[in-house]
Amino acid sequence: MGAASSSAVWPPGLVERLGRRHRVIVWDHRDTGRSSTSAGREPYALTDLAADAVVVLDAFGVPAAHVVGMSMGGLLTQLLLLDHPERLLSTTLFCTGPLPGAEAPGDAAPAPAPELLALWAQLGEERDESAEMDFRLRHWRLLNGHGMPFDEAEFRALEGRVVAHGGRMDASSATAHARAGTSGLARGAELRDVRTPVLVVEAPQDPACPPPCAQLLEAAIGDASTTRRVVVPGMGHALPAAVVGPLLDAVEAHLDAVDGTDG
Repeated sequence: MGAASSSAVWPPGLVERLGRRHRVIVWDHRDTGRSSTSAGREPYALTDLAADAVVVLDAFGVPAAHVVGMSMGGLLTQLLLLDHPERLLSTTLFCTGPLPGAEAPGDAAPAPAPELLALWAQLGEERDESAEMDFRLRHWRLLNGHGMPFDEAEFRALEGRVVAHGGRMDASSATAHARAGTSGLARGAELRDVRTPVLVVEAPQDPACPPPCAQLLEAAIGDASTTRRVVVPGMGHALPAAVVGPLLDAVEAHLDAVDGTDG
């Protein structure tokens, strides 16, 4: 999952549907959900978060897995592609661009929407519980983009799951991953050597990682025979119910192709 997001942000319907045919493992990044909080006292790098994924697989006795990464999770998954390809059966990447240093044609990916950058500048500010909920809903409204109607009740319920899972609502961990070290990330040029099957899902209404992020990521990965890009119309940088169905259709088709099954 993305920065400052626990495993509770994954929609239950997505996890349930994938779980009908696959063993699904989700976990909380450091400083989210039920994981330990250490930013500031014990600084870590984003590369450490990628290494955590291998620790999780080891803990569950999983030699190799299909890995799905969204947003920051997509960057972490790219590090796994480079450092631990033997642990990956396939990857699905969305709402993310290539690691820095990628050899991709065309212009660099555009910056996030200005209104989103302005809101991010307020992350971590202390608020009472009601104000914090309002702030989070404003954030989700922006992340949702303009391609899908924003259902406030749906995202209020999401935040309820997040609080119930982690046992708290506070803003203190919202910037933990932004403070994480970024050394070791500029390895995008190495993506051309990736041979693991990769599905890149393009979210055309993503305000945080706007088009052409997905195209740049696809171009950065060298083996066109194992890399495929699909577009989920109307998708932004969020997973409302209206997006989950078509997203899962693409993911399941990808997994079936890799596993050699017909669904």
